[in-house]
Amino acid sequence: QVQLVESGGGLVQPGGSLRLSCAASGSIFRINAMGWYRQAPGKERELVAAITSSGSTNYADSVKGRFTISRDSAKKEVYLEMNSLKPEDTAVYYCNAGVFTTTLRWREDNYWGQGTQVTVSS
Repeated sequence: QVQLVESGGGLVQPGGSLRLSCAASGSIFRINAMGWYRQAPGKERELVAAITSSGSTNYADSVKGRFTISRDSAKKEVYLEMNSLKPEDTAVYYCNAGVFTTTLRWREDNYWGQGTQVTVSS
């Protein structure tokens, strides 16, 4: 099995910064793309940022220029640096990864973390 564990959420004032981390562990053969999603109360889960295994990135328009996604493939970790945070960034942030496991090397499965709360408020 594969586990994704997020950390780094919390309460921050508008204009502040936070750094989220996500560590993957378990029966991992290879990780493809990794990403961060968020879900605010009463809203659907949405993509925030994603990064491929080769390092290509894409961002939601609402976070471009403020958030930066990066990964350390050797550590099987992905990060989200969030700057100039706004109240509308408040949500539960979920880590996501496309993983080929050691038992099913030909099949990519999608895994999610348990989520970490980010609250932007004065």
